[in-house]
Amino acid sequence: MSTGADRLAANAAALARELDWLDASLNARLERHFAAAGEPLPEPAGHAPPAASPVPGATSGAATTVTGNPIVPWPLDLLPAPPALTPGSDHAELVTRLALGPVERLVLALALAPHLRPQLLDTLFLRNSTLDRGFSEFGGWKGKLHGGFLPTCETAAFLVAGDDLAARLALRQQLDDDAPLRREGVLRIEHDAPGEPFFSAPLRIADEYLDLLTLGRRHKPDFSAGFPAHRLDSPFDWADLVLAPETMAEIDAIRTWLARGAELLDDWRLRKALKPGYRSLFYGPPGTGKTLTATLLGKATGTDVYRIDLSMVVSKYIGETEKNLAHVFDQAENRRWILFFDEADALFGKRTATSSSNDRHANQEVAYLLQRVEDFPGTVILATNLRSNIDDAFARRFQSLIHFPMPDVDQRLRLWESVLRPTGRLADDVDLRRLAEAHELAGGAIGNVVRYAAIGALQAGRDRLTAADLERGVAKEMRKEGRTR
Repeated sequence: MSTGADRLAANAAALARELDWLDASLNARLERHFAAAGEPLPEPAGHAPPAASPVPGATSGAATTVTGNPIVPWPLDLLPAPPALTPGSDHAELVTRLALGPVERLVLALALAPHLRPQLLDTLFLRNSTLDRGFSEFGGWKGKLHGGFLPTCETAAFLVAGDDLAARLALRQQLDDDAPLRREGVLRIEHDAPGEPFFSAPLRIADEYLDLLTLGRRHKPDFSAGFPAHRLDSPFDWADLVLAPETMAEIDAIRTWLARGAELLDDWRLRKALKPGYRSLFYGPPGTGKTLTATLLGKATGTDVYRIDLSMVVSKYIGETEKNLAHVFDQAENRRWILFFDEADALFGKRTATSSSNDRHANQEVAYLLQRVEDFPGTVILATNLRSNIDDAFARRFQSLIHFPMPDVDQRLRLWESVLRPTGRLADDVDLRRLAEAHELAGGAIGNVVRYAAIGALQAGRDRLTAADLERGVAKEMRKEGRTR
């Protein structure tokens, strides 16, 4: 059996034990809940009552062992004790790394249940015969497509605390932002209804950790309405980046921060003085390498780069733009990502005098963005063609403002050569030095010229690019930019 298969089997065994434990704990809690009220356990509407599942190695009230170290005896009434961890599983590694206790493990199992064993929670569809509806203390919410019971924090509170108010308050602490499961981004608690109780929020496991605990791999989010961003990649490498020396020096500073920022904050003891995030503005004409530079910064440092799709972020409805951005920042909060906002002046533009409610709303958006960008612990890069379009409040809070000028003759020659030399399809009459000297073009424009020229050569039935092909391509690109030679 391969290592990957071994890991998958260990993950399956670990999660099965956790879910068996959750099942037994839920049944025990329900029995105690209704026994305390002097009522028999009602049957779920449309569902058969579940049978209790034995938990391997679990005995009520007994202490258990986590990787050989004794932990505090199970504190929650007479609920079953947690099973021993499964060696070699991602679940065991996560529990050990975060030093998760029984309560946190049970809450994690509850968040996993809808994905792995949805029928386990069907018993919570019990109906209160007096009110002819579900029980408030069970919590839960209904998805758009999923037919099963989806847990909320209220469900977790019922499971681990029952009617014990002190235990309920203790759970509230364990669901705080700075508690292990939230700090590491394992659990996501998204509350879209201001003013409603905290425990009514859905209890979700992050996609990254769902993939890790099940398949043993890290999830990379896909573009969707809930995550309006594309992951950037490029076939180019750092050596292919052609920038002015002063621009490259600024970029090298960002590269150093990405690679060794934690060392500066911790080993150099600068964490109190410096925020962990890095914010930079790239500005300059189109095609000068702003997007490519952001992409290669990620590639050089092993960091994922996500370009935010502003067409799906900006909304005319009040509060929707902030909500859409919150989805992106919340998902990126605990990941080592670079967030790249191209044509950022559409979102981060200058604030205006408040002569109307629309102006006030636009200014509120900018203020919200300013706060989220400043508080974000990762790297944020904004790109714009004109520096003057960006609100000054953003510029003051950036670590660097980097100008991407049009390339000079030597840089243009390097760009022409990097695109054309590897093809081996240049005719003898092509003089790349003359092209670089004669035409002021950015890297993106040079790529367009080569595309036009190659198409023309194919249409003419030739397998070589001639000087005439390239000149026609240059003329077409100039006309597109509204320039003459």
